[in-house]
Amino acid sequence: MDKTTQSTPAAATARGAVQPDYAAIKARQQAAWASGDFAIIGVTLQIVGETLAEIADIRAGETVIDVAAGNGNASLAAAHRLARVTSTDYVPALIEKGRARAAAEGLDIAFQVADAESLPYPDGSFDVALSTFGVMFAPDHGRSAGELLRVIRPGGRIGLASWTPDSFVGQLFKVIGKAVPPPAGVMSPLLWGTEAYLGELFGDAAADIRTARRHYVFRYASPAHWLQVFRDFYGPVNKAFGALDGQGQALLEREILELLERFNTADGASLVVPSEYLEAVIVKRSA
Repeated sequence: MDKTTQSTPAAATARGAVQPDYAAIKARQQAAWASGDFAIIGVTLQIVGETLAEIADIRAGETVIDVAAGNGNASLAAAHRLARVTSTDYVPALIEKGRARAAAEGLDIAFQVADAESLPYPDGSFDVALSTFGVMFAPDHGRSAGELLRVIRPGGRIGLASWTPDSFVGQLFKVIGKAVPPPAGVMSPLLWGTEAYLGELFGDAAADIRTARRHYVFRYASPAHWLQVFRDFYGPVNKAFGALDGQGQALLEREILELLERFNTADGASLVVPSEYLEAVIVKRSA
C-alpha cells in the first residue's frame, strides 16, 4: 500500500474540454442501471464488500453510509460488523433489493434513494463512507468525491473499490465504448481505479490515501453463459446491445466473447475471469 500524490478535485474536473450536460447524462445512466436486474449480478460481488469493510476497519457502533450501494453489498458487510448503516442509491428498485436482503439476514439497515452527487445528509453525519463499484460511475467526479468527503466527520474514512483501466471490466467498458460512444466531455469512471487520480480527486482534504490492487473473479459456465447473464441483467451491457442494429450487436457479441476468452484462466472447462480492482481507504483530515 502506498500514499498517492494529492491535488484538488477541481483539477480533475478541469480536464474535460467539453462541459457535459450532467443532468441528461445522469438520467440516461439511471435508466441503464435500472434496466435488466443488476441485483442478480450484484450478489455475486459480496466478497468485495466484505473485504472492503475489513480494510476500512469498520467497528461496532460506527455510522456508515454506503454510496451508490446497488443492492447493498458494502451495506450488508458493514452491518455484519455491527455498524449503524445507511444504504443509498439513485435506483429505487436496487434499494428495494437491498432492503429484502437485509430483512432476510435480520439486519437493521436504513435505506434511502439518494444521488451520490447530492447526498441529503448534513456535514459530518458519518464516521465512514463506502462504495463498491458504485460512486465511480457518477458522471461528475469532483462533486461525488466532494460529497463523500462532506458527509464524513473530520478524521473519518472513505473506502472504495473501483475497477482499474487494464482490468477485464475496464477492457469491457472500452469495447462497449467503441460500439456505443459515451457522452462527450465525461471523464472515464475507470480513472477511479488509478492511484494518481484518487490523489487528484481528494487532494489536500485527505490526510492519507492507502491503496491495494485486488482481483474479483467472475465464475460462469462458459463465455456464452457470462454474456447471456450480463446481456440480460447488467444495465450497461443491456443498454449497449439495445442501442445497436443486428450487425452492430453481432460485432459487439464477438468482441466481448473474444475478450472473455483472452482473460479466461479455466482452459475452456468453464469460465474463470479475474478482474483487477483498486481498493482504497482515504482518511479525511481532522483540521
